Amino acid sequence: MTQGTTTDKNEWLRARQALLEKEKAFSRYSDEIADMRRELPKLRIDADYVFDSTTGPVLLSELFDNRSQLIIQHFMFGPDAGAGCPICSFWADGYDPLIVHLNQRDITMVAVSRGPIEKLEAYRQRMGWQFKWVSSANNSFNFEFGVSASPSDIENGKMNYNYAEIPLQQKELPGASVFERGDDGAIYHTYSTYGRGLESFNATYGLIDLTPHGRQEGDLPFPLAWVRRREDY
Repeated sequence: MTQGTTTDKNEWLRARQALLEKEKAFSRYSDEIADMRRELPKLRIDADYVFDSTTGPVLLSELFDNRSQLIIQHFMFGPDAGAGCPICSFWADGYDPLIVHLNQRDITMVAVSRGPIEKLEAYRQRMGWQFKWVSSANNSFNFEFGVSASPSDIENGKMNYNYAEIPLQQKELPGASVFERGDDGAIYHTYSTYGRGLESFNATYGLIDLTPHGRQEGDLPFPLAWVRRREDY
């Protein structure tokens, strides 16, 4: 897109006001989508998955930490990986300092990966993050929530991701899932999102989108190819 230039303040103001109308419409539509998200039916989860943590086994129900809502980032860190995914790390840099505010709104946030807990903890400390991170290495959580390829997926060369069957390109993929614990203690799956749905985890893109040059990702192999762990820039 070619950016126009002008020295006429009135012309600039007219263009800005026209865009403002579209921005307001977008905000209203975003509010509408959020309402629709909250109105989705809730799926009861009968399995109380057991995760590995630095303090021993922990149940899915315990991850709520006495709150009624739980957000889980499906962080890409497979059993054989030496370090966490740089893009998932990009998201984590964005949300880690915000969790204290989520807690005030009855929300707990936790990361889950299939890597062994010792590797997850070492990487968490290396990156200086404070959020809780647990391992699903010994349960089926990642497979059932569509972010890790199961042995049969690998054999068939395809997996179900983002609510569609896709060719298998890698064993671990990113996502986020949301759960609610009812007054009776029952756990409900309320929402999951994948791919670009994770952009809301990071304010960086929102700030980049305010700038005249924007994301500048059109010539990259894939949109996030520029991202590195913050220690690697």
